[in-house]
Amino acid sequence: MDKNPAFEQARQKMEETQDEREQRQKSGFKLVEAALPKIASRFEAPIIDTVSSYFGRKNPMASAAKPETESVWLLDNTAYRPVHPYPHQEQPWQAEFVAAYFQRGSGKDVSKFVADIADKAGLGAMGLPAGEGEKIIAQRLQPFVDSIAPAKYTHIALPHGTTHKLGPGARNAISAQTLTDLGSHSPGASMQSSTVPPSLVPHGGMLTHFAAPEGWAVISDIDDSIKITMTPSPVGILRSTFIEQPRPIPGMPELYASVQETLDHPAWFYLSASPYNLYTFLRPFLHAHYPPGTTVLRDASWMDLGGFLASLTQGTQAYKVSRIEKVHEWLPLRKVLCVGDSTQSDPEAYGEVARKYPGWVKAVFIRKVTDVSEMNGTEKNKDERFEKAFEGVPRSVWRIFEDPAELAQAVESLKTI
Repeated sequence: MDKNPAFEQARQKMEETQDEREQRQKSGFKLVEAALPKIASRFEAPIIDTVSSYFGRKNPMASAAKPETESVWLLDNTAYRPVHPYPHQEQPWQAEFVAAYFQRGSGKDVSKFVADIADKAGLGAMGLPAGEGEKIIAQRLQPFVDSIAPAKYTHIALPHGTTHKLGPGARNAISAQTLTDLGSHSPGASMQSSTVPPSLVPHGGMLTHFAAPEGWAVISDIDDSIKITMTPSPVGILRSTFIEQPRPIPGMPELYASVQETLDHPAWFYLSASPYNLYTFLRPFLHAHYPPGTTVLRDASWMDLGGFLASLTQGTQAYKVSRIEKVHEWLPLRKVLCVGDSTQSDPEAYGEVARKYPGWVKAVFIRKVTDVSEMNGTEKNKDERFEKAFEGVPRSVWRIFEDPAELAQAVESLKTI
């Protein structure tokens, strides 16, 4: 988790596929990214915190986050029971706990950034009342401009009475660690936890969902799979992220409700190439429209808005495969349904995972996106693209759809697998 924006951007560039490169060039991403403003450094912590943060969790000079000066985000997670090679007894629950640390009240004047985004996104043509669009942009920009707080730690109180230390955060002010003393819980249950004191978390506590070793799991992309993001368009991304109210893809909430019922409440993982800055934007949307689950985002902290656009469109296949592999480590015995779309590298990522773990991925649903003009004239929706992406994967496993209603029978048939 010890990452910095320069390293992440370099790695994304190295992992960029030829298809991504061509799509970005066709849609003019580089021109828009270059024109977006750079945000002044978010690394404004005291020098001792900045230097000592390189020690990560072993930092001897770390200090506790305080509600007067810091705030903490706790990310929802999924608890699992490790699969023992000799399953003579049930293993205890464990889960990865992720926390992000910020300097409270450190947000900079965002007026220049608001004006730039309003201009690039064509706010004037969207018909919003005067000042309303700018207010929304300012609110959603805040997580991108708040200074991070490396070398901080906090304590989390679990419902059964134990308290655990989280952190300290590394240079990117994020901590991730596995806790095992989670108490006794039934599979399918959820528990809510918070920091000590609770006032450290301005957006509330976190939810832990308990998933037994066997059953179903759903790994779902977010952008243009279940949420309208307009990923192939830089202007579309800016509008859907910073101005418009988040909207579900028509028919997808109903489809996921059917999957939830048909597969007897599977474990849900919502996977996006968005940076974690968007967590507090995406979480309420997912809770409002889709079954509860764990949201998985990039753990880099961008200092320019061009980097945000690149995170959604560059190196997404390698990133998603790496996150799915972690889910496989946690739940290797589960049957998996993967859902994605044709705008990014979902077919290639899911095809790669299905070949690497034969029999784990039982079904793949790919939404063919036809309502974004930037998809016209590309190879992304052609049959040849899907055949290549799923080469070596049984044809019965993967399905391409445009209308979620097409999948009713396919979902029902999953009960027989």
